[in-house]
Amino acid sequence: IGFVGGSDLSKQLEQLGDNAATELFDFGFSENGVTAYRLGQLIAQESFIKFLGEKKYQELLKFTLHYLADLEIPVKRGTFIEYRNGMINISPIGRNCSYDERLQFAELDAKEQIRPKLVAALRENFDQYGLQFSIGGQISIDVFPKGWDKTFCLKHLEGEGFKTIHFFGDKTAPGGNDYEIYNHPAVTGHAVKEPADTMIQLRQLFNLQ
Repeated sequence: IGFVGGSDLSKQLEQLGDNAATELFDFGFSENGVTAYRLGQLIAQESFIKFLGEKKYQELLKFTLHYLADLEIPVKRGTFIEYRNGMINISPIGRNCSYDERLQFAELDAKEQIRPKLVAALRENFDQYGLQFSIGGQISIDVFPKGWDKTFCLKHLEGEGFKTIHFFGDKTAPGGNDYEIYNHPAVTGHAVKEPADTMIQLRQLFNLQ
């Protein structure tokens, strides 16, 4: 079993537990698999900056910071752009928001399409950069090279002899950061709503008590 997500390993372990990478999971795919672990050992790593180059990276940064500064929303906190090894994560409200503020923003975003509008602006201005813009979670957007979505992790499973790969994700609609891997021909995708729903589907699929 393995986990894959857009965050770096430290953030993933905050959610999964410190022993997840070495004891609970055989594979750990951080930043969509751009950084990959097997039994807690690093096996591969790529770089967003190396792909894009410093000049283009700063142009993207400058546009995004101006856009976020001009955005009128009720609450803004800190860490609006987080650099990760394989991507940047953009959050209009800021990743330092509280849990309640996160929920409030998610509700506002669903109503006013804050993130979809930002994605549209980024695509319009940086389409030639070879980047993909995906809405993930409740408060942010992931920006990474095309092909560096969650399907990137699948290359680390080649040659392992798996006949079926099951994936469980909640952002499986077009534009969501689970969409590509959910629909990949090598994957059997399962759309879930929340952790409890995931547990129910796992128990049914694998006849677990």
